Amino acid sequence: MRVFRCIVRGRSILSALCIFHNYLLFWRCVTISSKELQINDEIRDKELRIIDTDGSQLGIMSASEALDKAAEKNLDLVKISPMAKPPVCKIMDYGKYRFEQAKREKEARKNQHIVDIKEIRLSLNIDTHDFNTKLGHAKRFISEGDKVKVSIRFRGREMGHPELGYEIMRKFADSCAEFANIEKPAKLEGRNMLMFLAPKPKK
Repeated sequence: MRVFRCIVRGRSILSALCIFHNYLLFWRCVTISSKELQINDEIRDKELRIIDTDGSQLGIMSASEALDKAAEKNLDLVKISPMAKPPVCKIMDYGKYRFEQAKREKEARKNQHIVDIKEIRLSLNIDTHDFNTKLGHAKRFISEGDKVKVSIRFRGREMGHPELGYEIMRKFADSCAEFANIEKPAKLEGRNMLMFLAPKPKK
């Protein structure tokens, strides 16, 4: 596979030309960013330090000589350390490298979990059934890697009994202690009492 760049509608395009026994099999283009590594004919340094496909050192040589060595293997010359003196280039299948890199990035994004904050609302007169139901929700949210905001809304004369809210929060936190830590303890803010729970660190 030979990899090179072309300009299509003002954008830099990475082109892959696959050759097998001198027959053209396919040609494909994909958009690349401006921060791409320099490859093949883009490399015009007077001297380069060359690394072979197996990681062995081929020594210092001119860009044209290095390009010839890459062409002999139907591979690409890629500048991997442009700031080195002289710059370091490696002979590789750049199309394959890009494909595998994109595959790894896609896999990493798929496995990445964005932490959400789920809210669970309790009340001062919550019954046992509702309490256990809310507890089940908290366990599910925490098991999925999310954080939980537990809230109690004080209404009317309930504002005169904040200790009841603290007791419910304590009971709820104790019931979650097996799978969650208290990230922020219960605190009364206006008419709302809030507490934040987070997943326990994995051992």
